[in-house]
Amino acid sequence: MKIAVVALGKIGLPLAVQFADADPSHEVVGVDVNQTVVDLVNEGTEPFPGEAHLAEKLAELVPAGRLRATTEYADAIPGADAVVLVVPLFVDEATGQPDFGWMDDATRSLAQHLTPGTLVSYETTLPVGTTRGRWKPMIEEISGLTEGSEAGFHLVFSPERVLTGRVFEDLRRYPKLVGGLTASGTERAVAFYEAVLTFDPREDLPRPNGVWDMGTAEAAEMAKLAETTYRDVNIGLANQFARYADTVGIDVQRVIEACNSQPFSHIHNPGIAVGGHCIPVYPRLYLSTDADATVVRTAREANAAMPEYAVARAESLLGSLSGLRVVVLGASYRGRVKETAFSGVFGTVEALRQRGARVLVHDPMFSDEELAAHGWDAYRLGEDVDVAIVQADHPEYAGLTPADLPGLKLLLDGRRITDPAAFTGVPRLTIGGGEPVTA
Repeated sequence: MKIAVVALGKIGLPLAVQFADADPSHEVVGVDVNQTVVDLVNEGTEPFPGEAHLAEKLAELVPAGRLRATTEYADAIPGADAVVLVVPLFVDEATGQPDFGWMDDATRSLAQHLTPGTLVSYETTLPVGTTRGRWKPMIEEISGLTEGSEAGFHLVFSPERVLTGRVFEDLRRYPKLVGGLTASGTERAVAFYEAVLTFDPREDLPRPNGVWDMGTAEAAEMAKLAETTYRDVNIGLANQFARYADTVGIDVQRVIEACNSQPFSHIHNPGIAVGGHCIPVYPRLYLSTDADATVVRTAREANAAMPEYAVARAESLLGSLSGLRVVVLGASYRGRVKETAFSGVFGTVEALRQRGARVLVHDPMFSDEELAAHGWDAYRLGEDVDVAIVQADHPEYAGLTPADLPGLKLLLDGRRITDPAAFTGVPRLTIGGGEPVTA
């Protein structure tokens, strides 16, 4: 097959590699608007760090001629058996509504070069109804082709369900969900994904692991939104428990561990923030088509308020943060990932600045220059500081001691990654840890 992958980001590029690796006879072409990314891929070099096995697979597949990249849709799309699109979808911060700008541009570009018989699969998470109501008419109008026939094209939705850093592992572990607009389109999509993916056996599933036909594009769209929104709602509940535990002097972690020892309880961990491209965003996509989802809305608002809550706890213990040197440990939204999308660092820094603190940011994955580009003053371990707030659970922070943070008056560990015994004599707060503890 000739396979085109639109957008070579942290999901799209590993997907392109997976498709090329599945069969030496496949021709895989990735198209991206970023010339630097295209050049790096064509050199066989990973354009971003942290994805397991990506570097070695690129080094093997690109020189062998099985994968290449281009900025030209006219090169990638014509004659493709399948086009897989993984262009980012953003949410407008002011309105909470999806911003389809980049996806509209990509869809128009691929439609201009679409040839008959092509399968088009959207993997970007979408509001329910988008595949049928937005992409189908747009592609038909621009391409002049009719969806649902061999003389036209087939359109399906098949959500990515992977986590950056372990994409290849997750592609094997989780069923591939497919929902089409017609039975023939779904059949084509099932056959395509069965040809490019392999799956680990799983006895815990209600049916064999593999490509699952969801019946409709709408069902596939909702499945992705539901599984991610569940996590946001669950974390929102955990954060509610944590905040209550702080008021009554209970360690919520002990409570959650006890609850989850029973198989019908699956309470997630509370924390200072919920970040990344997925969990903070997809509930808003769901809310964009279900205005009555009060549980979803309340959880999203509760999680968004956690950085302010954490800073307020630090302030309540110290009396005032004005003029204090406060370091936020972690710019990334989670440990081991060099990504600031919707990271809790933004809300934490803002809450500190509003209280007059002198804010510094540290992250082992970012250079001082990269932190400065966000408007943050960089901190280096060993410099004097009054307060430290752990925002990301980078493994480097697990071994911190007061010697790394001279002058420390308070440690607020928003991820429970530090060792309490290492901070003897220093007040240490956690989210849901109950009363302030001096070890």
